[in-house]
Parts: sequence; structure tokens; C-alpha cells
Amino acid sequence: MTADYKIVLDACVLANARVCDLYPKLAESPRMLIPRWSDKILEETYTTHTEKLGWDTELADSFQKVLKKVFPDARISGYEELIPLMANDEKDRHVLAAAVKDKVDLIVTFNLKDFKPKHLDKWDIKAVHPQDYLLSLYSINPAIVFAKVASIAAKRKTDLESVLIKLGVSLPVFSEKLLEDMGAST
Repeated sequence: MTADYKIVLDACVLANARVCDLYPKLAESPRMLIPRWSDKILEETYTTHTEKLGWDTELADSFQKVLKKVFPDARISGYEELIPLMANDEKDRHVLAAAVKDKVDLIVTFNLKDFKPKHLDKWDIKAVHPQDYLLSLYSINPAIVFAKVASIAAKRKTDLESVLIKLGVSLPVFSEKLLEDMGAST
């Protein structure tokens, strides 16, 4: 199964240390989504990593380099002239403008307050919390979602349960659902 559903990942999702590798992992083969972002979103991600989360620049640079290498077609450009037409929260108008430019139907963000339906409906775009979108993907194909989380655990040289517990800080319902289902299958 591959998915051809494009989503714009807001910087708050890409910058979240517990979630930042899950969404890109879900975009790898067999993919469940097609990630999209702008240079501005990546700049905000970098700033959050280095200035707010204390990542060293080498790690933050490496994260950016991997995103650009693995997803060379994810970049949205040429949306800047649309920014003044956006009515959502001013600091996130560039995100909505990028989604409009690329004809993306969904923005995945922790900052739902910055993307009110009354500002998105005009563009036929929805904003969804990362947890809700992950639960939707899980309902479509739990085996792939489990496999992606397991591959993150393997890369980190830890167990699946530990990864899910850490994800639970930012995505408690998603984490609990997978832990529950994992327990039911053992």
C-alpha cells in the first residue's frame, strides 16, 4: 500500500523531539503519506531545535539534511504572494499559504488554535492534531504503523514499548492505543 495523500507538516510537528522522526518514517516505503513543507517551516524547525530544545547545530543540521535528501520533492515554494490573503494567526499564515499553493487538503499541527476552521474553509483545507491523524492512519493499516514505530525503536536500539511510552508524552491517546493493542497481541 502506498498513499498519495499530501499533508503539510507544521514546524511544531517536525520540531517535536518525540514525533519528529515518526511522520517522515510514515512517508517512507510503504508510505502512508506524502510530507510537504516550506523552507520557512524548516527554518522554524531548526530554530526550535537549536534555540528552544538545545540541540547542537550538528544534530539540527543533520536532521535538516536528511529531510531534504530523503524527501527532495517535499519543498513548497512560490507561496509568498498568498500570505496576505490568509486570515489565520499571523505567525502561521505562511503555513496556510504553502498549503493553498500546493493544493494540500490537510495541515498537521499541534497549534490548532492558529488554524481555525473559519479561516481554512474558504480554501477547503483542514487542520488536524498529529495524534488524530496518526490514529486515522493506524485505523487504515495498523501493521504498517506498528512496523514504522518498530523501525524507530530498532534504530534507537531500544524496545517498541519504550518508544511508545516516549511518544505518549506528546501523543497520549495514540501511544495508549498502540500499547493496548500490543499487549492484546502478546
